Amino acid sequence: MLAILVALSGCAQTGWRSAVETPGAPAWVTTSKTISTASTAPATLASWWTQLNDPLLDQLIAEALTSAPDLRSAQAKLRQARASENLAQANLLPSIGASASAKRSESGTANAQSLYAAGFDASWEPSIFGGLSDAANAAQADAEATAATLESTRASLAAEVALNYITLRTNQSRLEIARSNLASQAETLQITEWRSLAGLVNMLDVEQARTNLEQSKASVPGLENSRAQAEHRLALLTGQVPGALRARLAAVQPLPKAPDSIAVGIPADTLRQRPDVRAAELGVLAERARTAQSEAARYPSLKLSGSFGWQALSIAGLGGADSLVSSLVGSLAQTLFDGGRIKSRIAAQNAVEEQAVISYEKTVLTALEDVENALSAYATGRERVEARQRAADSARNANALARTLYQAGSADFQKVLDTDRTRLSAEDGVASADADVLTAVVQLYKALGGGWQHGSEISDTQSNDKSGLDTK
Repeated sequence: MLAILVALSGCAQTGWRSAVETPGAPAWVTTSKTISTASTAPATLASWWTQLNDPLLDQLIAEALTSAPDLRSAQAKLRQARASENLAQANLLPSIGASASAKRSESGTANAQSLYAAGFDASWEPSIFGGLSDAANAAQADAEATAATLESTRASLAAEVALNYITLRTNQSRLEIARSNLASQAETLQITEWRSLAGLVNMLDVEQARTNLEQSKASVPGLENSRAQAEHRLALLTGQVPGALRARLAAVQPLPKAPDSIAVGIPADTLRQRPDVRAAELGVLAERARTAQSEAARYPSLKLSGSFGWQALSIAGLGGADSLVSSLVGSLAQTLFDGGRIKSRIAAQNAVEEQAVISYEKTVLTALEDVENALSAYATGRERVEARQRAADSARNANALARTLYQAGSADFQKVLDTDRTRLSAEDGVASADADVLTAVVQLYKALGGGWQHGSEISDTQSNDKSGLDTK
């Protein structure tokens, strides 16, 4: 009977379904002379922030990858998933126990009698139709998906530290620009007051100069607040209290330098490198295994149990051939009628599997979109920096000329005010454009799947016939 069931199981086993076609693209839409389609070296991609040549940023990311609360939480979830996987694997193995007992009884006037027993017992449910093995496969895929999610958290964490560091340095730079312009505007006010006392200008010029100065002063608190918030966020990301990084970040430093060019590979490379795509893929595999587990409930289940031991009237008698007792029991169960419960559970699980496939496809499309957006921001950002720099140079020249003409009495004060505002706006725009390029670089490296090392947490344990989804 058992041989027949095992033979039938080869026909009834649902196993893994065919792979899902992955939407993809042969090449990136956005191109630029600073963007190379060569593949990025794995080591470079894993620690992309070192390309920015900022030792302090390297230190902060290293601290975050050790102490960040979000990362520690993801690591705990992985330990939980691994434990669940071990439990599911253990359910495939027999359960063996040992026991010993002593019993003394008497009845009426009969002499008291003792009975001693010792032995072993075992039970096992063979997964002949795949129910338990499918549950183990699902738990394994869940654990691997959790590991991929941990790596996705690691990549996002490195990018978030870099983005907040860029925000902090940008606001420091903008504060320096604002204060430099404040000094220039204060000098203009003083010159205007002197010219007013000399009767060369009226008080209108003085009040306009003072208004210009105070309006510029009003921008400083907002920039300082943004700088402080970035500093506090960096402290949180590195697992420290707000203010812990103040001394290390107080000195004004220039923005990290964006690389002159970036190798981005092809879309297929990105889909292989992105841990969130890997997590979504494994989510599909987990739900496929659960679907197979649900379908296995249609077939009979076999349970085997047995015991082996000794019983004797004395301890010394245990172990002899006459005291040996054993038993072997096999039971076969099959649901004949359940009102459609199994069918409904299978239908529900099929819908869950379909949702996982759709989520996977969306994750792939989102990954491609992330790269295209970052490529576009990087390519156009570099052009914007060059234009902003030229504008700032012209604004400084115009401002200097307007001041000279005003002091010589050849231009009205409105020209000075207008060129002051233009200069401040242009110089501030250069700082913002530089930050935008660096932000695009960070987002591009993250979108390409950078910030984690292949194989650091994820072990590819699926066999060839249970392989992942196509990334064509």
